[in-house]
Amino acid sequence: MTKIINLAAIASLFLAPPNATAQEEEADGAEIVVDPLEQTVPVADEKALPGQMPEAVREEVNEERLFAEFARYRVLLQEGTLDEADIAAKRIVEMAIRVYGPQSRETANALNNLGIVQHSNGQYDAAIQNFTSSVEIIESVEDRLNDALINPLKGLGAAQLENGRPDQAKKTFTRAAHITQVNEGPHNLDQIEILESIAETLVRMGDTKSARKTLDRIHIINVKHFELDPLGLLPSLMRRADWQHRAGYFEEERATYRRAVRIIETSAGRNNFMLVEPLRRLGQSFYFVDISQGAPQQRGLLSTGEMYLKRAKRLAEKSEDVHWRERAKVQLALADYYTYTDAQSRSRKNYKQVWAFLSTDEERIAQRTEWFQDPVAIRATALPTFAGDPATREDLISGKIVVNYSVTSRGLVRNIRTEAFPEEFTTMQRVVHREIRSRVHRPRIVDGDPVKSDDLQFEHVFSYIKSDLDALREARQKAAEKQNGSDGD
Repeated sequence: MTKIINLAAIASLFLAPPNATAQEEEADGAEIVVDPLEQTVPVADEKALPGQMPEAVREEVNEERLFAEFARYRVLLQEGTLDEADIAAKRIVEMAIRVYGPQSRETANALNNLGIVQHSNGQYDAAIQNFTSSVEIIESVEDRLNDALINPLKGLGAAQLENGRPDQAKKTFTRAAHITQVNEGPHNLDQIEILESIAETLVRMGDTKSARKTLDRIHIINVKHFELDPLGLLPSLMRRADWQHRAGYFEEERATYRRAVRIIETSAGRNNFMLVEPLRRLGQSFYFVDISQGAPQQRGLLSTGEMYLKRAKRLAEKSEDVHWRERAKVQLALADYYTYTDAQSRSRKNYKQVWAFLSTDEERIAQRTEWFQDPVAIRATALPTFAGDPATREDLISGKIVVNYSVTSRGLVRNIRTEAFPEEFTTMQRVVHREIRSRVHRPRIVDGDPVKSDDLQFEHVFSYIKSDLDALREARQKAAEKQNGSDGD
């Protein structure tokens, strides 16, 4: 006799709570697929929409079959076998519809998981379609403030952001954050990830002022929660500093890292291994100094960065608790510092030592290849993602700036050539050209020695609207006509 699916059991699979923890995932032995911002999924194309299940699977669905298919889907997703995970996710959608009907929480969550795969596969239009369907079903069977909406809204916002619509993503993430506040209170920790997504969206839109306010809000929530646990505040401080760096608030970034250092020194001592990472990242932040200051001031700031990097290196070498990768990162950061300040003999010495340290086994050699096979920009500032005002973007079109260049063994850019597509976006071309030309790179390292790299290419993709392009073309035509008129005279 066919066994009927247990509603509560299947709901536990499809309807994992928005705040599922890593501990819960580890206890289960498999990853809970509920987080669209960390795991993404390819969207079903029109030929494979729910309701069109292959004949081979048109059979009565039982509990064991659905459990097995979902377990298979999770394994495929974790292994990165996205095409097969996509097929499995579509089958689960079909099963949920057959058992619970198209307007059910189970079907909504099955669509959410399908959207996750589609997002991971870069099929953003399809992911948006499925996340939107999931949201609409939940609104229909529950209400517009139900906490089951949070996960599909997070997935929808992530897909919109990657699809070039940060304006839509901002509205979606803001709604998800509001729902967490309604259900869990204004200072709940579940909203932190969503607020970070809002900050990411604002940074991509170039609205660093609003991003800063969002980061301050995140910080206030974390401080309130970890008031009696200073060490518990460290992860949020490290994330805060990283966001401040991306938004260009380098002085505030350094202040945040210093606060993390003080907390560790006060709570665990001045020689604790936990100091290594914040000291390293604090030292690296000094690559970004205020260029409006005179040379002596800049040199002084850079020297301060060297001091932090050297202290981090000493602690890493003394402690057995520091992973080999973090130890290598510290010395690599010091080598990069010497390249950045053009202390070539010191940089070569440290690169050679890192090369030797990473040449002892296959895992380290793989890391060595990742760090050294291509030049890496030591200091890189963010490039604009919009040509024009991003506040009211509709019907966005993608353009790109292609840069060809070489990097010397000293890490300097040479032989730079740029092209704009469309060619009218010369302002964006100049911005990208100037940024790439000013960068200092960690050169490619071969057998421990820096070498020159030729025929390198960098592409910067940006968004624009057709009316902006039309205006540029019209201005160019008028300028040409005026020039022709002057030549005639």
